[in-house]
Amino acid sequence: MRTTLRFFGGAACVALSLAPAGVFAAAAEYPVKPIRLIVPFAPGGGTDLTGRAIAQKLTETLGKTVVVDNRPGAGGMIGADIVAKAPADGYTLVLGSPGPLTINPNLQPRMPYDPVKDFAPVSLATISPFMLVVHPSVAATSVKELIALAKQKPDALNYGSAGNGSVSHLSAEQFKALAGVQLTHVPYKGSSPALLDLVSGRLHLIFENLPIVLPHVKSGKVRALAVGTTKRSALVPDFPTMVEAGVPGYESTTAFGILAPAKTPRPIVNRLSSEIAKALQGGDMKESLAARGFEPVGSTPEAYASHLRDELKRYAKVVKLAGLKP
Repeated sequence: MRTTLRFFGGAACVALSLAPAGVFAAAAEYPVKPIRLIVPFAPGGGTDLTGRAIAQKLTETLGKTVVVDNRPGAGGMIGADIVAKAPADGYTLVLGSPGPLTINPNLQPRMPYDPVKDFAPVSLATISPFMLVVHPSVAATSVKELIALAKQKPDALNYGSAGNGSVSHLSAEQFKALAGVQLTHVPYKGSSPALLDLVSGRLHLIFENLPIVLPHVKSGKVRALAVGTTKRSALVPDFPTMVEAGVPGYESTTAFGILAPAKTPRPIVNRLSSEIAKALQGGDMKESLAARGFEPVGSTPEAYASHLRDELKRYAKVVKLAGLKP
């Protein structure tokens, strides 16, 4: 593993003290033009829903349009790479997620960017549990029944994912390793097409972000079995955790956060972090996100940097456990 777990943006404080007066002047006037928020996945997925909610609120509070630009592909790395190489002026941001920031660095021998050195973390935005759901035709109403079914017919059950290296892929591979079962992986270019095939019955099961599957669970189009959080989620308290359901050691959640290119002036990073935190904790935004399956956070740049460091270590363990190769 080539990932270097050094402190995100560690030189920012030193650079700030040496920054020319023009930097502070530009930061004081920021923003003076529209901001582009890169969402590195296809429209309709959990990343996209979070990005659009944040963009709409920031447009109101910053007084300039925040435009969502979907750039899917390569497990989120295409969109992330655009921001890593963008001017460090605060006008190109990325909605970060585990795939391009903490999973692929543990899977890929070569990365187009360094997830540590090439970004300035701004704020951890939301956290949501992953949920194991099956098509109603699957003869399993619990995780234990699903494991028994999978052991009876190795590789007969298929699961969809948002693509190789995605959180949904790692969530299923972690389940396979811990439960001792064989499932057939069907990768898609995003969460939405995978979910469509699950609803139609072309897939047997999927591990996916709560906001994506929750409407279909409520309508009865799919059957939920468990959530990936270590404790029951306040968003869906009636569903057991995977550990409670019989898979010790299992954990799968997804966190979305905002990042800017490295060397973005710290006053701009702080301004964005403050506005995002206020937006996420506002009554209307908080209720809206919770209703869709997101737990709003809003954090300091340092807290988000710490979260990313911890997730890099956690996914290193998951990749090793599942025996995944580049």
